[in-house]
Amino acid sequence: MGTDDVQLTYIVPAHNSGQMIEGTLKELRDHLAGKKAEIVVVENGSSDNTLELLRQVETNWDHGDVRLRVLQSAKGLGNALKHGISMSRGARIFIGADDLPFGFGDLDKAEKIDHAEHPVVIGSKGHPESQAGRGLVRAILTFGFLSVRWVILGMRTRDPQGTFALDGKWARGVAPRLNEPGFLMTTELVYLAEKSGIRTVEVPVVLSEAHMAHSSRIRLNDIFTMFIGLFKVRKHHRRSRAA
Repeated sequence: MGTDDVQLTYIVPAHNSGQMIEGTLKELRDHLAGKKAEIVVVENGSSDNTLELLRQVETNWDHGDVRLRVLQSAKGLGNALKHGISMSRGARIFIGADDLPFGFGDLDKAEKIDHAEHPVVIGSKGHPESQAGRGLVRAILTFGFLSVRWVILGMRTRDPQGTFALDGKWARGVAPRLNEPGFLMTTELVYLAEKSGIRTVEVPVVLSEAHMAHSSRIRLNDIFTMFIGLFKVRKHHRRSRAA
């Protein structure tokens, strides 16, 4: 399957995903059936049996036009996504999660939008119509993050850490400029998009019932890390522009 033949690359970063990855791949296989698609799973520094499971599934995979490719990267969400984007072949790229928190509602909405006209579409928890199970504390933190990103990076996008549907050609072109190894990589991606004049499109998401029951995983240290990381993103790309 060459680059011109792949309609969609669905990227799944996998870190210690052994308990859920097989089920996720089965759901993806069924949902993408009939499309010329590839599922690219990027294992990054797992300490459990994630890689072993993925290799086993990949060996036994035989599902028509939906191809499975298992890759490896250095540990870190950003490292995994950058590698997955660089190695993708789809006209459109979708960046999801190993546990499908929004099911396929985000993908279905994004596929109705012309990716050539709108290269960056985000399944956004910050969209007013999203059902993301946010309590008061999470809502306050989200508003705080939005304000900090606007002050430091001048960003307008409400949720740069959602799921992403990207124009494949654009994403592969911008991948070499991505520098963040961790969770701020998607924020960096949106920052570069906005700076190049791209207006991101955010679509609403509905969090699954299983995820609704989970408490927020945001910790005080995460807030500090994000704050410092945003300054690093700005500094790095200002240097790049100067160079």
